[in-house]
Amino acid sequence: MLGYGFNERLAAQAASDPTLHAGRVLSQGKDMYRVAGEQGDMMAAVSGKFRFAAREAADYPAVGDFVLLDRATDENGNGVIHRVLPRKSVFVRKAAGTANAEQVVAANIDTVFLCMSLNNDFNLRRMERYLSIGWNSGALPVVVLTKADLSEDVPARLCEVQSVAVGADVLVTTAMARDGYEQVKRYLSPGQTVAFIGSSGVGKSTLINRLLGAEVLDTNGLRNDDKGRHTTTRRELLLLPDGGMVIDTPGMRELGMWEADEGIDKTFADIEALFARCRFHDCSHTNEPGCAVKRAIGCGELTEERWASYQKLKQEAAYAADAAAYLAQKEQKCKDISKVNKTNKKR
Repeated sequence: MLGYGFNERLAAQAASDPTLHAGRVLSQGKDMYRVAGEQGDMMAAVSGKFRFAAREAADYPAVGDFVLLDRATDENGNGVIHRVLPRKSVFVRKAAGTANAEQVVAANIDTVFLCMSLNNDFNLRRMERYLSIGWNSGALPVVVLTKADLSEDVPARLCEVQSVAVGADVLVTTAMARDGYEQVKRYLSPGQTVAFIGSSGVGKSTLINRLLGAEVLDTNGLRNDDKGRHTTTRRELLLLPDGGMVIDTPGMRELGMWEADEGIDKTFADIEALFARCRFHDCSHTNEPGCAVKRAIGCGELTEERWASYQKLKQEAAYAADAAAYLAQKEQKCKDISKVNKTNKKR
């Protein structure tokens, strides 16, 4: 039996091609994947047909994906991945250095833990960005504040985070206490998959080691500037003793937006609610009389920093959507030209 969260829904999808075998991607190298198969782990690569049909990087398997391979064991060589089964959730960010490519961080997750430490890593604007992408993923975002033992005023910091984490649970943890990770455990149960997302050195690997009950992942101490050292270098899915699964990810201080309008609306639900209170339905929230946003800023109900953060993320998401639309039009134009050329050759 495969396990690793493989359920009846996925079994029904896999049954469409009885010649293939199901597996789940545990980690990824340059062109190779480590996959949990029906008879144990194996190394695998995508087929030539798969590579030819893939339109973008996000079409390729990612950690957490359920895939269909040509074999159940690697006794006679590496496996070949022919299909990726439909994802129920996916945490996506804009790939570094590009304007229109998305990068899948983790797939098929039930809960995404957005980790931020309570020392020098603390940044509300970054957490708003994480939450926007988290809500857009289809998974349940939960804020995990780490290293509480390094903060001089935990209640004040907690209050700040709760003011921006609208609709999300906020947990406070410390690896120094034996029960410092107990709050996280209640989100884990057999068959459930969680992913840990956050900057380098916030303590993701330490928390995962506590959940595993062993020092499986490397961890490092603090640098001289009170920030943690980068330790995780790749994404990896790990099976917990109780049957739950965790995905560890490399540190990501910055996350590029990728058409995350729905997630932004949820993260900034307080601001979205203000729009309905403006005097004019087409209010631009700049100089119009009766603007509820300006009034909220004036009376301290809304901070200028949060309003600026909302505007910035909206602009980034709009730019990403425009870039994706342009790319799709360009690709369709190339297909149309290719179709015309093939027709002309037949004449």
